[in-house]
Amino acid sequence: MIREYLECGKAVNTHGVRGTLRFESYCDTPEILARLRTLFTLDKDGSYKAYHVKSSAVHKSFVLCNIEGIDTLEKAISFKGTVFYARRGDLSKDRETVFVQDIIGLDVIDDITHEKYGVLSDVISPAGKEIYVVSDVDGGKFMIPVVKEFVKKIVTEASKGSEDTGIFVSLIEGMRENKCE
Repeated sequence: MIREYLECGKAVNTHGVRGTLRFESYCDTPEILARLRTLFTLDKDGSYKAYHVKSSAVHKSFVLCNIEGIDTLEKAISFKGTVFYARRGDLSKDRETVFVQDIIGLDVIDDITHEKYGVLSDVISPAGKEIYVVSDVDGGKFMIPVVKEFVKKIVTEASKGSEDTGIFVSLIEGMRENKCE
C-alpha cells in the first residue's frame, strides 16, 4: 500500500523563546525538510492535521522551523517529540524516487536465481552511505551496501508492472555469512 503521507522529521527540541521548533530530519538531507511549506501531524483518530511553515532554515544538522500558530515557547514545547509528515508529492515529483518507508518489508531477492534471501528490516546511513539491513530466512541479519554493484533494482508497489515486488541484489561470496546484530 502506497502511503500519501511520509515521515519527514521529528521535533526534538525548541530554539529560542518565540516558538521555533528544532527538527531532526528524516529526509535525505536537512535541506529537503527545510524546503517544505506544509507539515502534518497524525492525530489519534488517524487523520492528518496540516501546519503551514512560515520559515525554516538548516542549522548544523538540524532544521529550525517557524510554524504558523506555534509562536510561544510553551506551544513549541508541547510538540517536542512529535513526528511530522509530508505529502509524498511535496517531497518528490520524480516517479523513480524510492522512499525508505516504501521498501521496508520488501523481499530481498537474488537478481539471477530469484532465491529469497530475506526481508529488508532497516536502512542505516553511517558516514552518509546507505546500508540495507536484511533479516535473512535463517533468523539472522546481514548488511548490503547500497551501491549498483550489489543492488540491481528495486520494484515497489508504486513502480510495479508485471514484475514481482522486491529488492533484487547480486551479492559477493561471504556477504550473507557476515552477520550483524
